[in-house]
Formats: sequence, C-alpha cells, structure tokens
Amino acid sequence: MSLFTRLSSSYFFYFAILGLISPYLSVFLDSKGFTSLELGEIFAILTATKIIAPSLWAILADKTGQQLLIIRLGAVLALLSFMLLFWLDNYWAISICLAFFSLFWTAILPQLEVLTLNSVRRSSKIYARIRLWGSLGFIVLAIFAGQVMTFYQEKSLSSVTNTPFTNAFVVMGCVALLLLLFSTLSLKSRHVLSTAKIQVLSIKDKLLESRFLIFFIAGILLQISFGPFYGFFALFLRDLEYPGFAVGLFISLGVLAEILVFIFASSFFKHFSLKTLLIFSLAVTALRWLLVALYGESAWMLALTQLMHAASFALFHSASMIFISSHFSACQQSRGQAIYLGGVYGVGGAIGAYLAGALWLDGLGATTAFLTASVVALLAALLMMFLPKENR
Repeated sequence: MSLFTRLSSSYFFYFAILGLISPYLSVFLDSKGFTSLELGEIFAILTATKIIAPSLWAILADKTGQQLLIIRLGAVLALLSFMLLFWLDNYWAISICLAFFSLFWTAILPQLEVLTLNSVRRSSKIYARIRLWGSLGFIVLAIFAGQVMTFYQEKSLSSVTNTPFTNAFVVMGCVALLLLLFSTLSLKSRHVLSTAKIQVLSIKDKLLESRFLIFFIAGILLQISFGPFYGFFALFLRDLEYPGFAVGLFISLGVLAEILVFIFASSFFKHFSLKTLLIFSLAVTALRWLLVALYGESAWMLALTQLMHAASFALFHSASMIFISSHFSACQQSRGQAIYLGGVYGVGGAIGAYLAGALWLDGLGATTAFLTASVVALLAALLMMFLPKENR
C-alpha cells in the first residue's frame, strides 16, 4: 500500500465520522427530547474539549516525537467512548460521554496533519489531494446517514412501532471509528527522532506576533459564525419541510465544491497571497450566512450557499495549514497545529454553538441566528485585512 493511499484512507474515515456528527448529532439529540438551548450547551461542551485537549496531546507529541502512537491511541479511546451512547439517555451522561469522545478524537487530526505535511515535504499540491479524500469520506457517510434517517422516518409513519434513528446513528459512528482505527495501523512514521535530538523550543514569541494574533482571532470569529450551521442545519431543513435525504444532499454538495478547491489549491497559492485568499474566504462566508437567513426556503439558493462552502472551509483551511506550517518551526509544528485547532475550533466552536443554541429558540430564531453569523464572519474579514503580508 502506497504512502498516498495510507494517508488518504485515514483522512477518509476521520472525516466520515464528521460527516455523521456534524449534520446529524442535532437530530440524535433532538430525538432524546432535548431543547435547542440544551443542544447548544451540549455542542458547546463537546467543542470546548478542543480548547485544551489538542495542546496537551501536542506537547506529548513534540516531546516524544511519537505522533503515530498518539493517533492510534486517540482512535481506540474515541471508539470506546462513542460506544457508550448505546446505553445513555440522560442529559449529563450524554454530555460527558461526548466530551470524552471529543477529548480523544481531537488527538488525531493535529498529529495526522503534521505527519502528512512532513511526509509530503509540505507540498501544498500533494497535501490538498490527500486531504480531499477526507471530503469524500464526509460525503459518503453524510449521504448514507441521510438515507438511513429517511428510511426510519418513513417506517415510523407507516408502522405502529417507531424504529429509532438514534441506534443507527451510534452504529454508523462505531463502524466509522473502527475503520479509522484499522487505517491508522497501516500508517508509518517517516522518521522518529531520538530523545536526545528533540529540542522543545518555546512557542511564546511566535504566538505573540501580530501576524499570528490577527490570523488566530479571525479564525475564531469564522468558527463562531459556523455555530448555527454545524449545530442546527439538519433541524433547519426539517423545519422548512425538506425531506430527510436533503440534509445529506445539501451537505454533500458543499463538500463536492470543497473537493474541487483541494484539487486545484496549488493554482490558487501560485497566483494569490495567503492574505488575499483568507480575506476572500471570510467575505464569501459572510455572504453565505446572509443568503441562508433570507432565502433558506429556496432549494436553489440553499444549493448556491452550499457551493460557497468551497471558500468558507476548503480554501480557508488549506491556506491556514500552509500558514501554520510556515509560521512555526519543525519542532513546534504539533503545538502550533494544536493551538490553532484548539483555539479556533475549540473556543470559536464552543462560543458559536452556545450562541446558536441561545438564539435558535426551537427554530423560531433561525433567521436571527444566521444573520448574526453573517455579521461575525464579516468582522473576521475586516480584521484579516490588517494581516501583514508574508514573503512570497
């Protein structure tokens, strides 16, 4: 099995899990009888683990040089944690279970990113093509889970017995996590540094540079704006009376658009600066949430907003990975990735999830939530304009 195949399969299954959780965790929790405020709190708790956990794992990785071991350990513990959902119904029990799942699951991606970038010698072209397999995994499970949800919805209407989507959700998650574990067993570390050669350089100066602070805060604002989408998009479509499979189709349309960006990412980096690409991504995101708020009932307009995901996520993510890779030295990579993912996706994601839950009002505040998200993304774009230009 080639290096490309081994790395791509790990991305495939890692993001396949995200393709299940991102659209359908809200449906799973809603079926448990939780309110939108409780959903927001659970999403915030789940996301808050990303604030500290990645940094703790990264410190261990930088000191030991054992990124691969941490990836495998994270996969095992995430699987065991997710399996507990079979037997839980209580609000706090589910919240704690999901928090532990996220604690271990977040150990995987920063180390996988470092392992991949080092393996392909930080080539943006090869990295983007490996990363697009993560997008394919997202699509496959998002569409499949949407079909499963539709099946159970129809069955519950035509039968006295209500067959729950909740058990199917947990089964699909466990299968994806098990396949992720198997895929990590095929990975090989490019090189293992001896303890004597590992120099854990201070990262403080890099973090306090104005260039990083602007990039970091803008990233947090971007993730805050994603709160209504990540937490409530499936319920949003349900309330607008879209069929169950529409969730998977709309989500997959966005991921298909991001795949095209990953394929042609190297062309963007050749012709535009990172600053230009980051500002463009944030501005498009602001427009995206505005259109969702105003024209969510139009399937065509909603499809257009999903195509904008190519800029909102794929282009911003690719540019961010190159930014992090170039900003931090080799022995700071794991901590740099962890601080970025923990801060941006952890702090930003937790705040966004909680605000979305507070604004949603069981669907009555959906428009307000997306309008607020649009304003936050616009603020991020304006802030990014002050980013000092990098050396081309």
